[in-house]
Order: sequence, then structure tokens, then C-alpha cells
Amino acid sequence: MLRRDFVLRALAGPVVAAQQIVTDGTALSSEVTVERNVPGKPHSGKILAAIQPHSDDIPIFAAGTVAKLVDEGYTGYLLRMTNDDMAGPGSIGKTVFENEKDNQAVARALGLKKVFDMNYSNHQMDQESTLEIRARLIFLFRLLKVDTVVCYDPWGHYEENPDHYVTARAVEAACWMAGGTKDYPEHFEAGLKPHSVSEKYYFARGPQLVNRVVDITSYMTAKVAANRANLAQGPAGNQGAVLRQRLASQGMKLPVLGDNDEAASDNYIEHLVLKRDAGVGRKYGVKYAEPFHYIGREPDEMGEYIRKNAVRAPR
Repeated sequence: MLRRDFVLRALAGPVVAAQQIVTDGTALSSEVTVERNVPGKPHSGKILAAIQPHSDDIPIFAAGTVAKLVDEGYTGYLLRMTNDDMAGPGSIGKTVFENEKDNQAVARALGLKKVFDMNYSNHQMDQESTLEIRARLIFLFRLLKVDTVVCYDPWGHYEENPDHYVTARAVEAACWMAGGTKDYPEHFEAGLKPHSVSEKYYFARGPQLVNRVVDITSYMTAKVAANRANLAQGPAGNQGAVLRQRLASQGMKLPVLGDNDEAASDNYIEHLVLKRDAGVGRKYGVKYAEPFHYIGREPDEMGEYIRKNAVRAPR
């Protein structure tokens, strides 16, 4: 996906409707939880799958949250659905190779253990079998025992990229179906067990229902590094240095870019590419934040009812 226009979008004014505030990029519900840093390793032993159609999706929209969860104890995996063959420099072969390298670099920047490349053709996922995509995800969710996913929102509005919405809908269905005892019994013969995904952090490019924002202030360095790794595509990479050099040749400068190319690259990413994070952070009293529709574990209503109402039966 080409995201140079992403940097140039101005936030639209709020429109109040049905207790939601609709903006360019988020639809904030009336109750929003701010997730902050938790000391220690509260998520030790848990498994995270960061799932992206393209090599720059997680870096732009969720890298801070992924870095935070890994720092708090998750073992993380990066799943890339396409080979990014339509987004990058030179020939298609070179584009695929460069994006593959970038994707590996993103995983390293975020502390993720392993990369799984699903290798569907970029911009063509709506022609693929949804059943096959879902089945492959179910296999990985069971194999890795995934507890939490970070992915595009299957219910985000006005998403024009088929790779995004096909991935999101397949992920949501797979999260649920992976816990079934009848789907794909050959998995069980191979030693796998049913395993539902219990937590989802869904992000979106357009409007969505947001009920959680994650304070990523402490993880902005990791997010900048993940975006800087995307040299083949996206609005990041070394474009800050290129912009600084171009302005210098015209006798101009942008103070925010700093005084050298390395600083220019990082500052360009932090202050221009990722400016939405600063805007969301300001609304909730932190420096930087990422917005999500979060779905957590369903409450054990029957268990709670039993705990409150069960009495000892007479013998």
C-alpha cells in the first residue's frame, strides 16, 4: 500500500452522533480505556501474533503496542500476508526481495521471535480462497498457541485496500474457529489442540469504534526504528534525510528535521509520519498513543453466577 498521502491528511473536525465522536481515523466511543505501561513481566508465557498484509502496516499503526506487549513478557510472532510485490523499487523481483528484508528488520526492531510470510500477491487477496487463508491462520494459532492478535479491524469503515479487509475478516473468524473441536481434525492427529485467541487489538486507517488507547510514549524509539526499517515502501525509511538534503540544496531547512541525515530520518518519522500518535496522545494526557478496538476475554458469567448463588447440598 502507498502511504505517502497518509502524512498529508489533516484531522477532520469532530462530528457527534450516537454518543460517538467521528474523526479522520478514529471513532471514539464514550468509554475509552487508556492502557499504560505495566512493570515487570505480567504477560510472561503468553503468545502474540502481529498480523499485517504488508510490511509497513504494523509499523505505522501498532508498532508501539507490539513493542510494549513484548517488553511486558509476550513472545511475539510477525505474520505477513502478502509478498508486497506491488509496493517498492525496481522490478517486481527486486520489490519482493527488498520488502522481505524490510519485514525481517521490522521483526527484529520489535523484538519478535519469528516471521511467517504467507506470500499472497499484493492487492490481490480478494481473489484468494478465504477458506484457505482462514485455515492457514487456524493452523498457526493452534501451533503457536496464540493468546493475542494485533491486526486490522474487520469492521473498520471505508477501507479500500482488499488485502486489509480480507486479512482482517479471515483473522477474526480464525480466532474463534481455532478453539473448535470439529474444525480440521487432522490438526489433532498431528498433535495440535483447540486453541481460541482470547484478545484482539484491532487498528484501522479510517473510522472505527475505539474503546482503548495504548500509551506508547516509552516505546516510541522502537516504533521509529520499525518504520525506519521500511526502506522499500511507505512514508518512512530515509525520506527525512532526502527531504533535508533537497531543502538544503534550495537554501532552506525544516528545524524539526534536525542538523544531520540520521536525525532527519528519525525526526521525520516521529513528527510527520506518526503525527496521529501525538494527536491521540494529547486527547488522553500522554505524549503518544495508538487507538484500537479492543476485544478481551469474555466474562465467565456462569461461573460468577455459581460463585454467588451456589449453596451446599444436604447430605
